[in-house]
Amino acid sequence: MRNIEPIHLDFKHYIAYTLARLRYRFRIMDISAQSSDARPDPEAQDRTTPDVFLTRLGERVRAARARRGMSRRILSRASGVSERYLAQLEAGKGNISIALLRNVAGAMSVPLADLVREGAERPVDLTLLIRKLERLQPDDLAHANRLLTDALGLGKRADRMDRIALTGLRGAGKSTLGAALAQRQGVPFIEMAREVERTAGMPVDQIFDLSGQAAYRRYERRALEDALAAHAECVIATGGSIVSEPETYERLLEECFTVWLQATPEDHMRRVREQGDTRPMENSGEAMADLERILETRHALYARADVTLDTSHRSAEAALNALGLALNDARRNIE
Repeated sequence: MRNIEPIHLDFKHYIAYTLARLRYRFRIMDISAQSSDARPDPEAQDRTTPDVFLTRLGERVRAARARRGMSRRILSRASGVSERYLAQLEAGKGNISIALLRNVAGAMSVPLADLVREGAERPVDLTLLIRKLERLQPDDLAHANRLLTDALGLGKRADRMDRIALTGLRGAGKSTLGAALAQRQGVPFIEMAREVERTAGMPVDQIFDLSGQAAYRRYERRALEDALAAHAECVIATGGSIVSEPETYERLLEECFTVWLQATPEDHMRRVREQGDTRPMENSGEAMADLERILETRHALYARADVTLDTSHRSAEAALNALGLALNDARRNIE
């Protein structure tokens, strides 16, 4: 979007894109809301006391970190802000400078405006639209998004069933079931982590160490676009945090039939440890608590998938058969 001159911007796509981002942000905010009966007045937020503001800021930083599966140590290394200071910030006791906060936001690939609820001046019509949408409950907002998307002809592709994308946290069974499903259907299997490495020309660990999470997200989006362009039919195993990147996730939902592979926190942890890969939880003494927090903050995002399949307490063969049945049911409903 940023490379398109305003005079050439397609208004319909701009509004749909904006509404998709608003819907996404609203769902994330709703996860940590204390009550679904009443929503805060956006203008009243500007009149809160410094203590309340810092508390809310800490909650937003903690939630953003959890969605991305980043330990405090990893965020500290990526942002240059000490773990001790980050702990104070997340507890609502860190009177952080705007420069340091900008580093923290950048390390998580989160716009600074999303943390402090400020940003550049918007067009009047867009401001009015945002205020109307902010008064809606999540279900109503989703309905509004569908109405506008259908009215502008920007709905999901009719042939999405030709591409199956598996989402979910690490340890859900995406690689195992994805490879088996692709073999059964006779289509290519695409492991997004490997495609990211191919695009970047280096292992995932090196991408994070040398360039940080923001660079990884850019490679991930490029790798997804390349995969979509190269394969009309395929099975894709996505990265667990792809749901945290609005544009990339929207693209996946539009072009692929998505399946959320769900599992209990205990099964996730056991499977990840059996793989010998503990990158998201490295050096964390509260690994299970971190895992549960990530699942909680991403639940509404994963739930946007077309189908949900619980892989806990199932063998790989049983889960594959259940996945095949779910896909067959979905095809019959489409036909």
